[in-house]
Amino acid sequence: MPMKVCEIFTSIQGESRFAGMPCTFIRMTGCNLRCTYCDTKYAYYKGEDLSEKSIIKRINKAGVKLIEVTGGEPLLQEGVRPLIAGLLDEGYDVLVETNGSLPINTIDSRAIVILDIKTPGSGMTDKMDLSNIDFIKKKDEIKFVIADMIDYRWTRDFILTHDLIKKCYLLLSPAYGFLDPKDLAEWMIEDRLQARLNLQLHKYIFGPIARGK
Repeated sequence: MPMKVCEIFTSIQGESRFAGMPCTFIRMTGCNLRCTYCDTKYAYYKGEDLSEKSIIKRINKAGVKLIEVTGGEPLLQEGVRPLIAGLLDEGYDVLVETNGSLPINTIDSRAIVILDIKTPGSGMTDKMDLSNIDFIKKKDEIKFVIADMIDYRWTRDFILTHDLIKKCYLLLSPAYGFLDPKDLAEWMIEDRLQARLNLQLHKYIFGPIARGK
């Protein structure tokens, strides 16, 4: 089943608890959300039609064990779930970053899900499928992108209300260009919030607009 792929590239994993590790990214084309701070608008429409076999061939050639399937929104394409399973069968460690609006319970359980929960600053909070919280595994991660103090307080309360600290890894990421990481760090320290400050390392290393990095 062909899939529309925006880009495949190898770089340093900039986020998650795997930050700093070499990683090959498969960025799928298309997204059903329009977050105010989106930094991958180029993935909305443009891409190359590739089969699962051809994608895995490129991944094998890259020679990196850690793979991230991202977007856009990867789960919009039917072929992505078999692709994830195929990569896992090949022995890769697979991260799947999804925007939180689509069900994650159909993703192969061997994969690590990075589930975005959209904060008010995104303008997309009402699009979330909160039933996904019931399918989060201990090894999975939930990410919140924080644009301001309102987003932070909303996130803090959301974490406590849904008892997320016990469920999985938690990532709080300052929206690049919107919030100073120092401010977010200070809020987290003040509240003793048991979550990880999630900086986009690739933007600090390669610059905020570099692609394929």
